[in-house]
Amino acid sequence: MSLVLYEIRDSVAILSLNRPEKRNALDDALVNTLREALQRAASDDAAKVILIRGEGKDFCAGADLAQLERVAAGADPIANLNDAGKLGQLLLEIRSNPKPVIAAVHGNAFAGGAGLATACDMIVCAEGTRFAYTEVRLGFVPAMVMALLRRILGEKLAFELAAFGDEIDAEAAFRIGLVNLVLPDHDLEAGALRYAKRLAQRSGSALYLIKRHFYGIDGVTFEQAIQRGAEVNALARATPDCQEGVRQFLEKRRK
Repeated sequence: MSLVLYEIRDSVAILSLNRPEKRNALDDALVNTLREALQRAASDDAAKVILIRGEGKDFCAGADLAQLERVAAGADPIANLNDAGKLGQLLLEIRSNPKPVIAAVHGNAFAGGAGLATACDMIVCAEGTRFAYTEVRLGFVPAMVMALLRRILGEKLAFELAAFGDEIDAEAAFRIGLVNLVLPDHDLEAGALRYAKRLAQRSGSALYLIKRHFYGIDGVTFEQAIQRGAEVNALARATPDCQEGVRQFLEKRRK
């Protein structure tokens, strides 16, 4: 049985975490399989958008604590660093994937599961979803995801979520800007696919350049961002999609 199910529907690569008996907890095998699926989707010409979802009751309950206990108890600091780096690499690969990645979240997205969703470019969730960065409750630290939370939510709110580890519901997650769209529980699967399909109707080259530029200007000065924007603008003009789009627009205006 594959730990990540892979399916293409209407130009959307659907990656389903398939460890429902463990609430899709992230162990080495699941992390590695998800990374492989993301790489497959990145090079799959049939896919323009990637959608990550979870089988069973929850999107993802976080890191597999049984594995974490084994590693932490028996490993030296270097081994622990290497183990933590595997999840960090997954988060980086989501950001560096050339295609937009959407998380479709239901049930609980806790700790590393919340981090996985947060790393995606957009989040769609069901009304009954609960998010929480719960590491602090175990004396642990949501260290890698804090790099994301500060950028998305700002310092004060990001610190509060990390330091308290409190759960927030879908409405609150939408209100603070963590989530893009909240759907009725019964409509999450179909609604998330509709959302992804709508994005897949956009130009593939434009989506690639948007994502590459959006994260590429993180940390640069305003002037550098404008200059890089001019370079991206010039690249976009030379793409067949842009040239065809402009031609069609002008033809419509002439009618």
